[in-house]
Amino acid sequence: QVRLVESGGGLVQPGGSLRLSCAASGSGFSIGTMAWYRQAPGKQRELVGSITRGGTTNYAGSVKGRFTISRDNDENTVNLQMDSLKPEDTAVYYCNVRFLVVGEYWGPGTQVTVSS
Repeated sequence: QVRLVESGGGLVQPGGSLRLSCAASGSGFSIGTMAWYRQAPGKQRELVGSITRGGTTNYAGSVKGRFTISRDNDENTVNLQMDSLKPEDTAVYYCNVRFLVVGEYWGPGTQVTVSS
């Protein structure tokens, strides 16, 4: 029932930009916090950024000042604008959405590769 559709990943050179989007659908319950996580090869999954329904954001220290998370509550989407990308940003990025009552759901992941 619940679907999280991610888009925007790809290959970009260092210093470039990408914009990730995630659209949530299929649940009759309200959405609370939405977030983006990432997992690099051989490393643990980590929080990149999150945003509450009211718009309060937080970021990992490694991306603060370079990434911006935003959301559209009418369309149930969360976006991650990634600027000044570095090779260490290379990872699979996962959308995470917390629904009231039914819990949290994960997107399938979208690859972001930063390389020259």
